[in-house]
Amino acid sequence: MTARLNVNIDHVATVRQARRAPEPSVIAAAMVCEQAGADGITVHLRGDRRHIQDLDVELLRKSVTTYLNLEMAATDEMLEIALAAKPDAVSLVAEKPNEITTEGGLDVKTNLSVVRSTVSSLLQAKILPSLFIDPDPQQIEAAREVGAQQVELCTAAYAEATLGARGIHGEGAAHAAHELRRLRDGAELATQYGLNVAAGHGLTYRNVGALAEIKLITEFNIGHNIIARAIFVGLENAVREMRAAIRSRK
Repeated sequence: MTARLNVNIDHVATVRQARRAPEPSVIAAAMVCEQAGADGITVHLRGDRRHIQDLDVELLRKSVTTYLNLEMAATDEMLEIALAAKPDAVSLVAEKPNEITTEGGLDVKTNLSVVRSTVSSLLQAKILPSLFIDPDPQQIEAAREVGAQQVELCTAAYAEATLGARGIHGEGAAHAAHELRRLRDGAELATQYGLNVAAGHGLTYRNVGALAEIKLITEFNIGHNIIARAIFVGLENAVREMRAAIRSRK
C-alpha cells in the first residue's frame, strides 16, 4: 500500500505573514493540495505565530475534507486550541522560540508526565495523538509508555546527509545509509509496539524514494520542498510530483 502524503502548508502562511496580507490563502492552498491528490494537510501552530494563525486552524478544520494534522507543542494553550478545533490528528513536537525550524524530535522520555497528560486529553477527544521523535529506541519506548497511537520519525539527520555531493559520495553517503538504517529499525520497533509510523522533516523529491521503500512507514509529512517547487511549477504539479516520488516505492 502506498504511504499517505500530508502536505505541510506552513510556508504559504510564511509568505502571507511577510506582508500581513490576505494572500496567499492557506485555505486555497489546502484545497489545491487535496485536488492534486494529497491525503491530508499538515500545519504547525507555533507559540510565536510566525506563520499559521489560530484562525487558519479553525478555517482549515471547516474546509479540509481529507485529513487535518495539527503540529503543536505540548502546552495548555495549544491543547485548548486543539480540543476546540478537533483536527484528525495532533503531532506533539519540540519547539524553541528562536529556532528557524524544528531542530529535532520531542524528548518524550524526559517529559513523560506532560506528554502523557496531553496524549490522554487528545484520546478522550477522539483525536489521534502522534509524537514527533528521533528514531531512538528509548524515545519509541517512551511513546508507547505515554499511550501515543503514532510516532513520526524525524528524518532531519537523513535528509541533511543526502544534500548535494555529500549524499552521493564518501562520508555523506555512508552517513545517509546509517541514518536510513536507524529509521528502518525505528519503524520496525514502533510497529512491534503497535504504533503507526509516519516520517518527515527535510525530505525532498530526491531523497524520499529510499524512505518510501520502508513499507512500515505509512505516512509522510512534507512541506518546504513542495512549496519551494511550487514557485516554479505550481502547487498542483508540485504535489503530484511528490506523490509520484513516493509511489515509486518497490
